[in-house]
Amino acid sequence: MSAPRHRLHTTSTARPARGRPARLSRELIVSTALRCDLTTLTMRELATHLGVSHSALYRWVRDREGLFDLISEVMVERILPPDDPTEHTWRSWLARLAWAMHDEFLAVPGYAARVAHPHRHNPASFGRLRERVEAAFIAAGAAPEAARQSWYVFGLSVVQWLGGVDQGVSMEGAPPRFDLFLDTLLRGLPARLPVEHPRPDV
Repeated sequence: MSAPRHRLHTTSTARPARGRPARLSRELIVSTALRCDLTTLTMRELATHLGVSHSALYRWVRDREGLFDLISEVMVERILPPDDPTEHTWRSWLARLAWAMHDEFLAVPGYAARVAHPHRHNPASFGRLRERVEAAFIAAGAAPEAARQSWYVFGLSVVQWLGGVDQGVSMEGAPPRFDLFLDTLLRGLPARLPVEHPRPDV
């Protein structure tokens, strides 16, 4: 994966003044941010948690958009299964991916809600995620167009479900069950063309 656009210096060159050893790294910035509430976290607050100046943090990441780019890189690395989906494992592969998204996204207050809200996604990290999910649907026998549409259905559905839980969506007293949601979702995928229930004529 190519280095993110927002990083201005690598670990070997981003040194604080006066000859001190480097204190910041991609991993330290992300791990510190993930211990905070991302809903309200500001760059100055993050710098304080890191014990560095705002200008020192700015050399690594300029703003919240850049911070979420870094976080997205780490999140995608965490959630993607290490193996490749096959004709016989694609459904269980997607289930493992979805449960990893559930566990990792909801472990960080505000992250799932942020991902569910329309915004510019990190093209490198989410592009990698999209490619792997499309590969799972192709392994299931879907044509490329159906695989792409299946990615939209899968990705948007899981992310919106997690975003709703992150924001405390009410289900009339019954806690929303991810296992039931995921089972229903995967039973309907991959998408099939032509569709069985097109828009009715008015």
